Amino acid sequence: QVQLVESGGGLVHPGESLRLSCAAASGDTLNDYAIGWFRQTPGNEREGVSCLSRNGENTYAPKSAKDRFTISRDYAKNTVYLQMNSLKPEDTGLYYCATVGMEVISGKSFCWEKDSRGQGTQVTVSS
Repeated sequence: QVQLVESGGGLVHPGESLRLSCAAASGDTLNDYAIGWFRQTPGNEREGVSCLSRNGENTYAPKSAKDRFTISRDYAKNTVYLQMNSLKPEDTGLYYCATVGMEVISGKSFCWEKDSRGQGTQVTVSS
């Protein structure tokens, strides 16, 4: 397991942007894992918003995030980022990163949470 720490959340207006960071705790490396971002809504629903494979070549994103959110990783900084643009009130939630499994079946990517997740960072989109 790896310890994950998120940062970058905050309160923004609709249409604004945020960049979230997911870093490994001291001594751990993120570079050996596929990493995903998930959000837990105020109604306690959980949704995967973006996943990135270990080698950075495969991604997953649901339709709600595909055109607005971009996941990337910096191997030198041992960090995975989630750039979120054109934020909407329905994007509000607790965002956390986790190690994930990923698979491509018939050209479609699938992503599921595995055994390590961070505490999360709150994102609130409100006018």
